[in-house]
Amino acid sequence: MDKKVLIVDDEKNIVEIIAFNLKKEGYQVLKAADGEEGVKKAMEEDPDLILLDIMMPKMDGYEACKKIREKKQTPIIMLTARAEEVDKVLGLELGADDYVTKPFGVRELMARVKANLRKSAFREEAAEEQSAGDGNFGRLDINPERYEVRKEGKVIDLTLREFELLKFLSAQKGQVFSREILLEKVWGYEYFGDVRTVDVTIRRLREKIEDDPGKPVHILTKRGVGYYFDC
Repeated sequence: MDKKVLIVDDEKNIVEIIAFNLKKEGYQVLKAADGEEGVKKAMEEDPDLILLDIMMPKMDGYEACKKIREKKQTPIIMLTARAEEVDKVLGLELGADDYVTKPFGVRELMARVKANLRKSAFREEAAEEQSAGDGNFGRLDINPERYEVRKEGKVIDLTLREFELLKFLSAQKGQVFSREILLEKVWGYEYFGDVRTVDVTIRRLREKIEDDPGKPVHILTKRGVGYYFDC
């Protein structure tokens, strides 16, 4: 079955351009003209990926992203005309997987869609594969087969990107990776983002898995080099 992509944007001309190119790539396309409608369709239609504009009537993209994340882990790419770093970071902190700043090139957007769908497909395939062994790190248990993380037996709610990053770092415990390498390995070769994306995701992970995010014991920083995982 073709993958379904939901476009949530109130600019009709942009929606039509994106929809045309998605259909050329073989995707099914769903549309919503405001944040409220976007959240409703995200829940009812269960798309494989969501392209979510920020500035919209009724409900902006930030609030829509937050509401969707409360129920679903569908990959979300934020579409924004704002170029300020704070706007990008806020979207990522609310659970978005990626962002594209308008005006954007169609080839770049299609590459982002493919990269995020591929990561999502890998998650589904992993559940069907033989387990390579659970990762038990003291009070933290990482189950790659079920895409599940537990702390002291309690399930921690992670986005797909957060899980992928944690899984990658924990699989190479003690090895330090630069932000550029993490972008390549976790976000994919097609990712066009900046290294700030890694910092935001690391911070979100620490807030979820560490007792004291300001004094982490699992995800550590090697000053001037990058990040690594420890017990």
